[in-house]
Amino acid sequence: MAEDAVADSKASDSKATGLPAELRYIQYSHELEKQYLPAIRALISKDLSEPYSIYVYRYFLYQWGDLCFLAIHPTTSLLIGIVISKLETHQSHSPPTLRGYIAMLATSSAYRNQGIATTLVRKAIDAMIERGADEVVLETEESNTPAVKLYERLGFIRSKKLHRYYLNGSSAYRLVLHLKRTMDMSGEVGI
Repeated sequence: MAEDAVADSKASDSKATGLPAELRYIQYSHELEKQYLPAIRALISKDLSEPYSIYVYRYFLYQWGDLCFLAIHPTTSLLIGIVISKLETHQSHSPPTLRGYIAMLATSSAYRNQGIATTLVRKAIDAMIERGADEVVLETEESNTPAVKLYERLGFIRSKKLHRYYLNGSSAYRLVLHLKRTMDMSGEVGI
C-alpha cells in the first residue's frame, strides 16, 4: 500500500515536471551511434565549455561504450542525458591504479534537478567498479556549483584546483572518488 502511494506520488510529480515516470537508462553500444551521436554532440556542446570534435566522442564511445550511459525518454526516445567515461591504468601511482574518468556529463535543461545526472554518474561508477576501478576522477568548472555539489554528494573530494584549465579561461576542480582502500608506505590503511 505504501509503495503504491509512493509510486502515485512519483507519477504525479513527474507529470507536473514533464518528466516521464520511468526514464530508460541504457548503456551505449555502437548500434546506437547513428540514432544518438548527433543528439549526444548537441546536448554536450550546449552545456560544456570545451568544443569537442567527432573524433573525441568516438575515442570514448568506441573504446569504453560500456562505461557510457544515456537517459532516454520512454515514449519519444529523445536523449535527455548522457555520461561519457573511460577506464585505464594510471601509471603515476605506485603501484599503478585502474583509474576511471568521467569525461562528459550533460542533462537537457528541461529535465534538470530531477536526479538524472546523479543516476547516470552512479551507473558509470558501478560499471567501473565491476571492472575493478581503484578510483574515479574528473574535472569540472570551479563556477559550476551544481556539478560540484552533485559529485561531492556522491563522495568525490576536491583534490586540486586547476587555474585557467579550460579554453574559455575558467578554472576547474579536479575531483576524485577513492573506491578501494590503499596501503601507504608506512603500512597504514587509508582511503
